[in-house]
Amino acid sequence: MTTAFVLGGGGVLGAVEVGMLRALLERDITPDLVLGTSVGALNGALVARQPDLGVVERLTELWRGANEAGREVYGDRPLRTMRRAVSTGTHIYSSKPLKQRLTEELGDTTFEQLPVRLQVCAASIERAAEHWFSTGPVVDAVVASAAVPGLLPPAKVGDEHFLDGGIVNSVPLGRAVALGATRVFVLQVGRFDRPLTVPRRPWEVARVSFEIARRHRFVRELEELPPEVEAHVLPARGTSARDDSLFGSKDFSTVQVRIDATYDACATYLDELG
Repeated sequence: MTTAFVLGGGGVLGAVEVGMLRALLERDITPDLVLGTSVGALNGALVARQPDLGVVERLTELWRGANEAGREVYGDRPLRTMRRAVSTGTHIYSSKPLKQRLTEELGDTTFEQLPVRLQVCAASIERAAEHWFSTGPVVDAVVASAAVPGLLPPAKVGDEHFLDGGIVNSVPLGRAVALGATRVFVLQVGRFDRPLTVPRRPWEVARVSFEIARRHRFVRELEELPPEVEAHVLPARGTSARDDSLFGSKDFSTVQVRIDATYDACATYLDELG
């Protein structure tokens, strides 16, 4: 049996994946393969480096400190943010704080050095294609995977530029199957459970359009699973429609509540599997 952890994107909602990891690792369910997109790439990189319960404590510390990190990444002064938006025409925040924190955590670790196989998804601009990082520095790949359009600048790796992997494959279930996984645990952030409504504001149009695309692909891949593949979509808790608002991506104040509530739900789910 080849077990894969598939960690989807979702910004601040990525905290729920920590609760899922705790429930899995406490039951000695460990991955042979980790696939991550956007914030799922960040969580996934840490669990691929340390596939035991110790990583849960480290991730919890990082997410508890996310208020400070969020201010650093998304908390520029309004005037500075406005100037950057005008001068670049493409983004309003700098990616330097994010890369610095990742470097402090992962250093110059490469994919080849990880004890568990890891792949990270990003969207190639030049090739207009899904790209999977599986070699080289992990930090560069995670920054590329998390380059949210309009918020952070495109990330340059080698001669190519990348945007957030969620554009092309937000929850890469099919990729896990293609790489030989026979048991897949899907760590998703809970948006699939919320019905979409007709957008009424300009920023809602982009969000709803993106949600349709990501949900359509995931549902299709779930329905097309080969009969020999066992897939479990873990339950997320502590999220709401407020998280989808314009400023929801900046609210890190309830990460511990999300982690704990999701852990409880996943522990129950996994125990019922037997």
